[in-house]
Amino acid sequence: MRLDARLTSDQLAELSGVSRAMISKIERGVSVPTATVLGKLAAALRVSLSQMLGAPRPREPKLVRRCEQSVFRDPETGFERRSLSPLFVDGAVDLAFNMLPAGQSASFPAHHAGVEEYLVVQDGTLTVLIDGARLTVASGDTLFFASDCVHEFRNETDRPLSFFIVIDDRSRR
Repeated sequence: MRLDARLTSDQLAELSGVSRAMISKIERGVSVPTATVLGKLAAALRVSLSQMLGAPRPREPKLVRRCEQSVFRDPETGFERRSLSPLFVDGAVDLAFNMLPAGQSASFPAHHAGVEEYLVVQDGTLTVLIDGARLTVASGDTLFFASDCVHEFRNETDRPLSFFIVIDDRSRR
């Protein structure tokens, strides 16, 4: 993706705030990035996390079996994101299932203008920080927010929790 965007490692490092050395390690498969690092790279490349993890497909009916779904696991926190939707070239909408272990959090940098998120908690209680504002989202609750700001998902309970997110990049339409 860096090469497709015609960026050098130095340029991507400057845009993302991720060191050139870390970018090199990720590209060579030597290091697995944290959710925060992956989020910074995705924001700099103006793509979703799911797009970073999978290959785009033509827009046609597509069954995505569980074994074909891209999974990212943060090596530090255990945060897990499974991409559920097929990745279309336009990348406008992305559906993901997320699991967050007890006592852990995942922080993401601001996405570019036009990106919105719809979140529904399946099981547990999720604390969401949006530009410093604190919201508690319980099982069955939904939350909508423009994600062109720093946002963090926290599990402040003693049980794992799961939630779905739909990311809508209105700028790609």
